Amino acid sequence: MKEITLTKDNFEQEVLNSDVPVLVDFWAVWCGPCKMLAPVVEQIANEHSEIKVGKVNVDDEPELAAKYGISSIPTIIVFKNGEAANRSVGFVAKERLEALL
Repeated sequence: MKEITLTKDNFEQEVLNSDVPVLVDFWAVWCGPCKMLAPVVEQIANEHSEIKVGKVNVDDEPELAAKYGISSIPTIIVFKNGEAANRSVGFVAKERLEALL
């Protein structure tokens, strides 16, 4: 499944009201570790059709970043039933992200 660009306008519908778990990548264009993690997140999106994968650009969506306490990027939050269930900060291996699901 393709990654979804998340904004304050679609976050509630795509993440909080989702009937499947959602892996959300909080990132920024200028962030080196974010660039390293991006292909890993894309792989997970392509290999796990049972979940949604979304990306929040923290520079474009500072309200969402603040709401979820994003102080370092990349931060991955897995949402289940509208709640933040698991969190990972920094670059991690694909296996570590899959374990959060």
